[in-house]
Order: sequence, then structure tokens, then C-alpha cells
Amino acid sequence: MKQTIIIAEAGVNHNGILENAFKLVDAAVAAGVDYVKFQTFKAEKLVSSKAKKADYQIDNTKNSDESQLQMLQKLELSVKDHEELISYCKTKNIKFFSTAFDLDSLSYLAEIGLDMVKIPSGEITNLPYLRVAANLFSKVILSTGMATIAEIKEALDVFLNEGIPKEEITILHCNTEYPTPMSDVNLKAMIHIGNTFNTAIGYSDHTLGIEVPIAAVALGATMIEKHFTLDKTMEGPDHPASLEPDELKAMVSAIRNIDSAISGNGLKEPSPSEFKNISVARKSIVAQKMISKGEIFTVDNLTVKRPGTGISPMKWDEVIGKTAGRDFQEDELIEL
Repeated sequence: MKQTIIIAEAGVNHNGILENAFKLVDAAVAAGVDYVKFQTFKAEKLVSSKAKKADYQIDNTKNSDESQLQMLQKLELSVKDHEELISYCKTKNIKFFSTAFDLDSLSYLAEIGLDMVKIPSGEITNLPYLRVAANLFSKVILSTGMATIAEIKEALDVFLNEGIPKEEITILHCNTEYPTPMSDVNLKAMIHIGNTFNTAIGYSDHTLGIEVPIAAVALGATMIEKHFTLDKTMEGPDHPASLEPDELKAMVSAIRNIDSAISGNGLKEPSPSEFKNISVARKSIVAQKMISKGEIFTVDNLTVKRPGTGISPMKWDEVIGKTAGRDFQEDELIEL
């Protein structure tokens, strides 16, 4: 059975505190995800000093005075932090992953051995960034929040032109509103992406709750990315739209169940577990009352009842009009 790849997006929900990052790793391990993902960036290379925070960032940080640069500077992980975090992930037997938001960070992640790159939605129109990523990594996850089909094609072509095969590319449907209103999810767009580009598809979720990523798996997502936090009430830009540890665990459990449920051969036939119920749940032709040897079987002396170990009622017309070869007691299975 092929399992959905589940990426637990810790992002910046550590609030710049390494101990919080360790706790997030622990929560991801307990939930049973495949990757725990952070964000690698230098704030001054990511945003200008004049960049304003998004509305949701203002609401969630409760600070309208600081710039986006000032906010992100408090959320950076240093090289030393990365080293300790990667080492901690190894001791916990979980795969470390991160998204780079600037060129230097892309190079750093390649240098430390990551072979897969996650292109965040905000970089899908950043040609210099895409070209560097295409030359440094052999596997690509392309997130498509805010993007049109034409923009996805342009970004995808960068990687294809650099020789990365489609088999190594996964395109994630995404909406970048935090949290995403259910009416804006447009989950069918994920299928449209797959049909258009013939790549693996997935879903990066920013809705509240776990229903939509579970539905995405049922619709064919091979990868799910979901933000999680230690506590939704913590101060920071992404906490309110993230899952808490118990919710993350519930989502993983549900997705694994969906993986099992859709892993069959696709043929409509009795499953191994239900074979034993056929004789119990189906019916047979039985004597409705005492029938004597030589009597004709009719609609008046036959009926249909459980169990299904005798003649199938689908052969009713073949039995009616035949002659009883022996006596039958009421409720006895008819034999020809």
C-alpha cells in the first residue's frame, strides 16, 4: 500500500526559540508524520524594510506597528539552530525538511544534504530563485497558492528545462489565506492541476480543522502539508491557523485510514473480510409450510428467508413448477 506523504509544517511556530522547535519535533514524531518542516531564511534578504505585514499577521501578532522585517527577524533560525535541530530530528528518527526563502538559504539547504526543495507559493513567480533551486535539487515540491495555471506552467517549465523529470515533481494545490475559508478551498483545482500537467499532486492546507486534507487524500493527493503548533493561542503569525498536537495526530490517523480504504484493486467483488457474511446476510428458497413429496412448488408453499446456504432466490423462476422429491418441513431449505 502506497502511503500519502505527510509533512508537518512547523514553519516559524517555534517563535525563534530552539526549545520550542524541539517540542514541535516531538509532536510530529508522536503524530506519525513523514517529515517535520521548518523555514530557513535571512529576514533582510527576504523582505525590504518597507514591507508591511499581511492582515492576518497583524491580527495574530497583535502588533500593527512593527514591519514584516522586524517580525521575521525574531523568527529566524541560525545555522547553529539548524545544526542542533537536524541532529535532534536524527535522534528522533524523523526526516528534517525546510523551505528556503532566499538564494543563500537555498544553497545552505543543499549544502547540508537536502535533495528535495519546497517552492513556497510566494516564490512561484521568482525566476532567479526557481533557476537556482532547479540546479541545486533533484526533487521538487511546488506550492501554488495565489497562482494561475499559466504561472504554474512557467514555474514547472523551469524545472523541466533543467532536466528534472516529472516523476520527481509534486505540485501542491494551495490557498494562502490564513485561515482559508472553506468556500475558497476549491479542492477540485487540485485534480485540474494533475490533469493539466500529468504530475503527482498534493495539497498544502491552511483551513481550520482536518476535514479538507483528508478529503484531498480521497481525491488523489499523494502529499499533504499542514501547519501545526504547540498551542494555537501563542503569539505569532501562523499559530491560529495551525493544528495542535492532538489534532495533528487525528489528521494523520484519518489519512492513514483513507490510504487503506483506497488501496484496493478497484474491482467490485466480495472482500476477504465479508465472505463469511454472505451465508448470514443473504437468503435462500425455503418451504413456507409443510410440503409433501410429489407436491408442486408454488408461490403459496415457498418463500425466501435467511440463511443463504441453499438455492439462491435469483433461481426462483426455475424452482416454481418443479415437483418436490421428498417431504419438506416449514422453513426447511428447498433442494432440487
